Order: sequence, then C-alpha cells, then structure tokens
Amino acid sequence: MRKLKFHEHKLLKKVNFLEWKKEQSFRELQVMRRYHITDRDDYKKYNKLCGVITKLVHILKQLDPTDAFRIQMTDELLEKLYNMGVIASKKSLALCEKLSVSAFCRWCCKLIYE
Repeated sequence: MRKLKFHEHKLLKKVNFLEWKKEQSFRELQVMRRYHITDRDDYKKYNKLCGVITKLVHILKQLDPTDAFRIQMTDELLEKLYNMGVIASKKSLALCEKLSVSAFCRWCCKLIYE
C-alpha cells in the first residue's frame, strides 16, 4: 500500500471506520450498561437471536392451530426458552412474540454469576 498524501491523511484522521455515528442507539447502550455487556457483538448476537425467534413465532402463528407440526414446534420452542430462563412460563406463543434482548442478557448474566 502506498503512503498517504498529506491531505488524505488529514481527512482520514477525522473518520473512524470502526464505529459509525448511528451504529449505537440509546436503547442499545442502556441495555449494555445495565447488564455489563462489554462487547457490542454480544448484543448484536442476542438481537439477531430475538429476531429469528420472533420470525419463527410469526410463521408458527400463520399455521393452522390444530396442525400437529405447529403444536410440536410450539411446545419445543416454549420448552427450550423456558428451560433457558428466557421466558417466565411456557403457556403461549405471545410470550415469545414479545421477546427482548434484555431477556437474553439476563439469562447470560445469570449464567456468569451463578
């Protein structure tokens, strides 16, 4: 790589390519501070996981309520999330639909501090 010219170097001093201005929202920082998450990537993973679960719940809700596959997948999903401690009870899919990143952060903190 060639050496940067003076004006190029001066322009690049003002730009941080690792962190963008709009990358971290207030809610994200608040949750990271509350649950002592030091790595932003952990928050992003939890957020992605919440998105996948809510998508799955949306797909399951579109299926027929008497469908055997829907009943089985719903039970497995609720059982797994309840055993992890992410949801409080395994009654309905409505709990999974409102799943937040904070629930996964609480679960992670519980694992670390126990």
